[in-house]
Amino acid sequence: MEYMTVREAARKWKVSERLVQQYCTDGRIRGAGKFGGAWAIPVGAEKPMDPRRCGSRPAPKAVQPPPAAAPSADLTLMPLLNAAFVPGHCVEYVKGIEDHRLRDIALAEYYYFSGRPEEAAREAGVYLSHPDLSLRLSACLIYAYANLSIGQIQRSQRALAEVRETMAAADENMPPQLRAAAVFVVTTAAVLLHLPVPEEGGELNAYIPLLPPGLRMFALYVQAHQTYLQGDYGKSIGIVETAFAIQTEVYPIPSIYLHLVAVMDYMSVKQPEKAQEHLLAAWDLARPDDLIEGLGEHHGLLGGMLEAVLKKDWPEDFKRIIAITYRFSAGWRKIHNPETGDTVADNLTTTEFAAAMLAARGWTNQEIAGHLGISLNTVKQYISTALKKLQLKQRKDLKQHMLR
Repeated sequence: MEYMTVREAARKWKVSERLVQQYCTDGRIRGAGKFGGAWAIPVGAEKPMDPRRCGSRPAPKAVQPPPAAAPSADLTLMPLLNAAFVPGHCVEYVKGIEDHRLRDIALAEYYYFSGRPEEAAREAGVYLSHPDLSLRLSACLIYAYANLSIGQIQRSQRALAEVRETMAAADENMPPQLRAAAVFVVTTAAVLLHLPVPEEGGELNAYIPLLPPGLRMFALYVQAHQTYLQGDYGKSIGIVETAFAIQTEVYPIPSIYLHLVAVMDYMSVKQPEKAQEHLLAAWDLARPDDLIEGLGEHHGLLGGMLEAVLKKDWPEDFKRIIAITYRFSAGWRKIHNPETGDTVADNLTTTEFAAAMLAARGWTNQEIAGHLGISLNTVKQYISTALKKLQLKQRKDLKQHMLR
């Protein structure tokens, strides 16, 4: 699909750019979406009716585009992750799925991505032994991550083991699309827990073309995240840019995660302005449907960007995101640490963690203070406290504890 800018749409429709921006914000242009903070409008989009031309008649209600079509019955892996629904219409999209199995899985996804892990685990748990492999893999992935956040680590481990066993038992007779689904789930589960990717099944990159568009976008996020963990921030940014360049529709959940890994990359190369653009783009997609789980999951890697950008203007949302951070990170450490034997910072407050992470990336105290909007003495106190809690003597030793 080809897109035009707000300026190009304004010229085409002979209206002001400001009015086009308002059309986009109100959801009155079908298929319009934000890319890196700027609106992209399908070239064939029709000009919305201007309420100012309606005379004395009541102004019409904003015309909302219909939700994306529900996935077909044969596309059963993570249906909501794979959906190009209109932001603000996530629940409407889920309710509109005709196949009750897909609707159940999509509902479990919605509960998870909106920070409601208990409900996500309950919905997904029904499908843990389902004969349909894609439904079972979807349920295992949701169930594993939801149980991290509610402290049921053994349940999470069992679900992850089921995923690995499914991949290990696969043979040459498994259809390519199902193998791609299995590799996608196995790799996603490992990379996001910062664990080694199992060798069975092959590399995700080889299977990305077999995935449907939304899952392809999320697979590119997984690749970008893995590349970030390897310290190749420029390449990771390139993967994110490629993902946005090739998408034909806006897939809100994968896009949120792609924007977040871009924040991680740009903070790592000390470009906070670029990082902020991507954070606000993620927030624009997440906020209408309260899809805040990803922001909480990534908090420690975002370099204090949530504190710098969201805390002041959206304090209540920020508090809920931080609550997700504490809940998720506690379970994440219980899975990660026994598996790897690594020492990961696990007793720092979120602000101490943010300051220590920036220090580990080479930021000076003055730069940290400016970024977080706090005093130089407060930064010094955070860093000192972090060193004590981690039983470290020197600032340079933070890198081995923070950049995991």
